[in-house]
Amino acid sequence: MTVHKEELSPGEHDAADGYVPSQRRLDRERHQRARARRATAIGAFSTLVTAVLLYLVVVNAPGWPRTKETFFDAGYAREAFPKVLEGLWLNVMLLLICGVAVLVLGMLIAVARTLRGPVFFPLRFLAAAYTDFFRGLPLIINLMIVVLGVPALRLQGVTVDPVLLGGAALTLTYSAYVAEVFRAGIESVHPSQRAAARSLGLSNRQALRYVVLPQAVRRQVPPLLNDLVSLQKDTGLVSIGGAVDAVRAADIIVGRSLNYTPYIVAGLVFVALTIPMTRFTDWVTARMDRRQAQGGTA
Repeated sequence: MTVHKEELSPGEHDAADGYVPSQRRLDRERHQRARARRATAIGAFSTLVTAVLLYLVVVNAPGWPRTKETFFDAGYAREAFPKVLEGLWLNVMLLLICGVAVLVLGMLIAVARTLRGPVFFPLRFLAAAYTDFFRGLPLIINLMIVVLGVPALRLQGVTVDPVLLGGAALTLTYSAYVAEVFRAGIESVHPSQRAAARSLGLSNRQALRYVVLPQAVRRQVPPLLNDLVSLQKDTGLVSIGGAVDAVRAADIIVGRSLNYTPYIVAGLVFVALTIPMTRFTDWVTARMDRRQAQGGTA
């Protein structure tokens, strides 16, 4: 079996090269490991103490018994959990479909804003107006206008499905944010890259497609992932139109029981879904930072 040197630890790597580390280096590495273990132990202990103090403050508050009964009832939690999970499937589908639509539309708007030449001024103006309007318009108002206003127009051939209309509103808002992320990435590519591509015989469109956009997208992966995390949370807002997602499923139980535990269940489900995406975003960001620090491409 072939073992690559990259897969070896520092000591094994040295042994593979025939190098015997000095006692001073071994002592230094032992000291570093001891410091790391001590720091981990201190961090765990301080976290435990903080958690215990917060717990004591909460449970000893005068209104805790009533709060526990209203927001943390185990019976209502068991009732709400399967229904919230069933509704969560709609949120996941909206995330997947709207996420793809947002990336495509955002890229088109960003490219339109970076087109050169006076002939493209109307396109640049419309793209800038679109991003300014939908970035400034609160998402909840956009959802109300689209989900409640479009059916009121009674247009022939236009859907009145709150899920489709809610997805359209999410796409309109988030594509404006993503377009600015893509535009920042495109403008971060040095003009010499485009000039070098043109000198090799590529057209402006080919230079944009094969040289500029790959670099721009690669540099903007972390903020794009952050936008997708935000989109995942905001899919719960489609419930204002009556779509039975995780939030609406919890709302139905709350309306019947006047107990708010289902909202806590829905919130924890969204948190559980968001944490892996957030940690993945942090990992990608750290990986790109390490590559840049080592002199690699972004």
